[in-house]
Amino acid sequence: MTRTTPPRPLDIEQIFPELAAHRATSTRLHPRPGAPKPHDSSIGGPLLWPADEPWPTCQHAHPRSRGRRVPDVYRERAMLREAENLAPGTGFSEEDRALLAGLREEHQVSDVGETAPVPLLPVAQFFTKGVPGLEAPRGTDLVQVLWCPFDGHGPQGTVAVDVRWRDSSRCGQVLATPPLPEVVGFDGYVPEPCAIAPEQVVEHEYIELLDADLQERIEEWEMRLEEEAEDDDEGLLSYQGDLSIAPGWKVGGFAAWNVTGPAEITCSCGSPMRLFLTIATYEWGGIVSSWTPLEDRRTPAPQDNKHPTAVLPGRDGALNVFACATDPRHEHLLVPQ
Repeated sequence: MTRTTPPRPLDIEQIFPELAAHRATSTRLHPRPGAPKPHDSSIGGPLLWPADEPWPTCQHAHPRSRGRRVPDVYRERAMLREAENLAPGTGFSEEDRALLAGLREEHQVSDVGETAPVPLLPVAQFFTKGVPGLEAPRGTDLVQVLWCPFDGHGPQGTVAVDVRWRDSSRCGQVLATPPLPEVVGFDGYVPEPCAIAPEQVVEHEYIELLDADLQERIEEWEMRLEEEAEDDDEGLLSYQGDLSIAPGWKVGGFAAWNVTGPAEITCSCGSPMRLFLTIATYEWGGIVSSWTPLEDRRTPAPQDNKHPTAVLPGRDGALNVFACATDPRHEHLLVPQ
């Protein structure tokens, strides 16, 4: 599987040379549903987890006794995908509709306190050999990301993420069947198993982090473009939408701050933190955008590939995971956007 981001519609550094100092490289992951194995980099796939190492759990206090069953979530998605391939005019049978209704039901788990251990769900794992730009601590070549499938963590009351770095050559026998939580609080926290096709792209920093003078000149340039376009908005460019930060799941690069506005992110050790991973709802905006990979543009319905992971962090936005620039093993910081 290959995914190719089209060249940017124009070279913004030719218009604003100062942006060369605000350039970075990120790695778009381009997840697409697949059947990854434990030795593959993936999103939502099985982890290369040592059989003799305890599986991580969440014991933070929050409601955890009601929700949907993970197998039901997967089965519902499979049925909906199968329905897309039905002949025109063909719909679900009465039996299928009844099954779907049952799969969507929430279940109550009895005798579960607010701190009972909840097995974490795999979110992603990346090997340095397969994901360019992934900077690992010395002695490690694999990072694994898991989370608790319930809200209610921390002051923001959101999801909690666990990041593990390891040396893949020392994993030994791999855990065959990791434990699953009995129920999940939100099916948007159940990632669909996806293969990835990493691709490095150039980004430019979020506009509100640029010098005030440069911000103003970029905004004036965008206004001129809008005036020249008259009433035709098709193909209208914007710095933030087309020339700045790549959408979708990615490693590294710049964070978009479109919800909260920029914030200074500092590790408890005093070192600055930088964007490690963006967990995104959508891979691009609209049916097709300037960021839509060339391979997806050639399909009859490009929008079908916009939400491959089925993950919904925040309100259809993104969850930015920041790591310490000195040692990524220090506690990470989550910023929903």
